[in-house]
Amino acid sequence: MHFNHYGGEAARLAADLANLTEPLSPVDLEQLLASHSVEHGGVTGGQAKEIWTWSRRLAACFGPVDLEQRCRTVNALLTDGSSRPHVSLHDGHPHLHYSGIDTDAAAHVRAVTAAGLAYVVCFASADRLGRCARRACGVAFVDTSRNGRRTYCSVRCANNDAVARHRGRRSVGTRPSAASETP
Repeated sequence: MHFNHYGGEAARLAADLANLTEPLSPVDLEQLLASHSVEHGGVTGGQAKEIWTWSRRLAACFGPVDLEQRCRTVNALLTDGSSRPHVSLHDGHPHLHYSGIDTDAAAHVRAVTAAGLAYVVCFASADRLGRCARRACGVAFVDTSRNGRRTYCSVRCANNDAVARHRGRRSVGTRPSAASETP
């Protein structure tokens, strides 16, 4: 599934933020944002704390949630993350920026991630905002597969889970039965 850059990449940023287990330093946060093509100048310590708080709210959008609840959650994020969207020509082609030119990094991240999640829910499928099915993982991800049926965050988790299931079946199937034992 091909998402537009401003919807899909913003939703992937939301997933990465939702997967954080602790607050990032402003420098580390700037690197994470840059890896998703979000460059908004320096991130202050206060903005990093705001983004951490926001990331805890993003986490509720991923995983098995009914459609109404997911839409309520995304709508609340859109309300709190709203900004002044505008059409930009900075690269020679008109495209939508979800936040105003003068917004700080935290406000920009709120606007971009809320809009990205809304984009996926409305134009792809709400079920594409998933959590890894491997019991020991639970990582949030945006399903970009062609058929939209991805259940694991990565091939590695899918393989590890398959191996564990195989070993579980094999250990049950290899126990000697009472009839096959010889005295």
